[in-house]
Amino acid sequence: MLKYIIAYLISLSLFFLLLKDRIYTEDTIVLGASLPKTGIMKEWGRSVEIGTNAYFKYVNEKGLLSDKRKIKLITLDDKYEPELTHENTKKFLERKDIFSLYGYVGTPTVKYILPLLEKNDIPFIAPFSGASFLRYNNNENFVNFRSSYKEEIEKIVDYLYFKKNIRNFAVFYQNDQYGEEGYISLIQALEKKNLKLQAEGTYKRNTLSIKHAFSELAQFQPEALIMIGAYNANALFIKKAKANEKLKDTIFCTISFSNADVMIKSLDFNTKNLIFSEIVPNYENSKIDIIKEYKYLMRRYYPKEPLGFISLESFLAAKTVVEAINNIKGFLTQRKFLDELRQIPKDTLKGLEIEYKNTQLLNEVYLFKHENSDFVEIHD
Repeated sequence: MLKYIIAYLISLSLFFLLLKDRIYTEDTIVLGASLPKTGIMKEWGRSVEIGTNAYFKYVNEKGLLSDKRKIKLITLDDKYEPELTHENTKKFLERKDIFSLYGYVGTPTVKYILPLLEKNDIPFIAPFSGASFLRYNNNENFVNFRSSYKEEIEKIVDYLYFKKNIRNFAVFYQNDQYGEEGYISLIQALEKKNLKLQAEGTYKRNTLSIKHAFSELAQFQPEALIMIGAYNANALFIKKAKANEKLKDTIFCTISFSNADVMIKSLDFNTKNLIFSEIVPNYENSKIDIIKEYKYLMRRYYPKEPLGFISLESFLAAKTVVEAINNIKGFLTQRKFLDELRQIPKDTLKGLEIEYKNTQLLNEVYLFKHENSDFVEIHD
C-alpha cells in the first residue's frame, strides 16, 4: 500500500511541476523584446533587431533548430521610456506564444518593469543593461549576457590611474537609474584608489539638455571625464568640450551603452582623447571565428546596414539562445531553457569564451581608441 501512495505522490508532484513549467509544443519559438524603435535612441533598437535576426534568419533558413522548429523575434517600440516598456511587457505577458523576453534596452526601462518580471514566471534573457539589480542571485528567471557597468568602469579607472597617471576624475551622467548605477560604480572604483570624485554633471534622459552640466564641469578642468550617458548627449558634450579651452585636453571615457559607432559619426570622426569601453571585441576582427560568422551573416541578410558593437552583441546573444534550446533533452520548457543557458559550453561562441558566473555569460571588458577609421584595442 505504501509504495502505491509514494507512486501517487510522485506522480502528483510531477503533474504540478509540469503545470508550472509548461511544455512548449509550438512550431515557432517566439521571443518578445521592448526596444526604442523611434526617438533619439532608435539606433540602439535597430542594432538589436538586425543583430539578432541576422542569426535567427540563418537558423530558420538552414533548419538548425531541433524538431524543425523556427525562432522569431517580436519587437514593440518603447522609445526608451519606462511607462511604454511596462505597457509592452504586459502585452507580451498576455500572449500565450511568448516563450521568453529578450534583449530589452536600458536600465531605467528594465527597472520599471521589475515587479512584472518578478510576478510572472518567464525567462528574461540578455537585457542591454549592466545594472547591479539585474545581477542579484535571487532573480531566478534572469540570465544576463553582457558584463556589468561596474566591471566596465573599474577597467577604465584602472587604465587611467596606472597607465595615464590620472588622479582628477569627473563624471557626466544621465539623471536616472542608468546614470546612478554608473555614478555609484565610479565612486566605488575611485575609493579603491583612495580618490574622490572632483566634479559631476547630469542631464535628463531622452533630452540634450546638457548646458548646466557643461558649465559645472568646465569649472573644474578634469583630467578625465567618465560619461554615463546616451550617445547623442555624450557626443554633443564632447563637441562643445573640444571647442572649450578648459576641457579641450580632457580624456573622455564612455561605456558600452553609449554606442560608440553612432558617437564617432556624430563627432565627424574627431575622436582624439576618447576611450571607449566595450563588452565584446572589435566587430571587424575576422581572426575570431564567431566574428567572421557575424560579418558574413550581416552581409547576407542586412547588406545595407553597418556593422557595430551592439549588433555583434545581439548576434552573439541570439546564438547562445539557439544553442541552449538545441541542448535541451526531451520536451522544451522554460526551466530547461534557463538551465541550459547557465551551463552552456564555454566554446559555444567559437573564439570567444563564455561562462556563466556573476549571473552573466560574458565576463570581459575591452578598451578602444578610434583612429584611422578603426577601433584599436588598448592593452593593459
